[in-house]
Amino acid sequence: MEQKEAAVFRMKRNIKDTVFTRLFREKKYLLQLYQALHPEDTDTTEEDLKTITLEPIFVKDITNDLGFSVKDKLFILVEAQSTASVNIIVRSFMYLAHTYQEHFKETKQTLYGTKPVIIPKPELYVIFSCDTNIDKDILTLSEQFFGGEETAIEVSVKVITEKNSNGIIEQYILFTKVLDEQVKAYGYTKKAIDETLRICESYDILKEFLKEHEKEVADIMISLYSQEEIDEMYMHEVRRESEAKGRAKGRAEGKAEGKEDMVIEMLKDNEDLSKISKFSHFSLEKINEIKERLLNNVQLANE
Repeated sequence: MEQKEAAVFRMKRNIKDTVFTRLFREKKYLLQLYQALHPEDTDTTEEDLKTITLEPIFVKDITNDLGFSVKDKLFILVEAQSTASVNIIVRSFMYLAHTYQEHFKETKQTLYGTKPVIIPKPELYVIFSCDTNIDKDILTLSEQFFGGEETAIEVSVKVITEKNSNGIIEQYILFTKVLDEQVKAYGYTKKAIDETLRICESYDILKEFLKEHEKEVADIMISLYSQEEIDEMYMHEVRRESEAKGRAKGRAEGKAEGKEDMVIEMLKDNEDLSKISKFSHFSLEKINEIKERLLNNVQLANE
């Protein structure tokens, strides 16, 4: 694959919109999300909610799925993930830091004065719409990355899956599962989209939203199909080139080495570890070993 073409593929994967972001762009559904997270709060209204999702000026800028404030006293950041990974803890921390940075700019507060700044309380959530072996309700930085040792900072992300979801969050997860089932049955086709919309409306899954925005949602799903195809093309090319390198070495283990080369290329592209495991069939432990070796090689080269 030409380097320029590969860069275009990676860029396209990073600018896609999703049904999740479109759904909660509307205040009435955003309020339903908040109520699902905080059923004890019956006083908050749509007017009390403000979207603070990080919006990029350039594609390279950091972006998150959803951020909103509640009465300017609470910041809630929510990520919707189709692949489970504990790296969401680090990403959520980065999103929160950037969100606070924007907050300080907007409120014209300085961090260099003697007066304590006013910051809303943060809450971090991840919605795993996939099947996952992660069985914890809360993922913490110290436990997942430092063996439970106390660190200078702690980050806690609340995990939501189909098992502990409710309200509109549960509906969103069911929507993704229906879509996955239809794609398995009909492939990346209009039939799969039509069946997804039909089934969801029949079973009252995001029914009102889908009826109001049926064409727009279909367009989003079609664009996501394109992204999936781009991913497959990218992975096929990386796999082909890596295995070719392995064969060129003329060794019996060429295929295995080719897979390892593929893993290295994906690590360089900052692909998610779970995704790398899916395509390479390597365990996360094996991938982390390769990652550590790669980092050591980089450090030696810089010395």
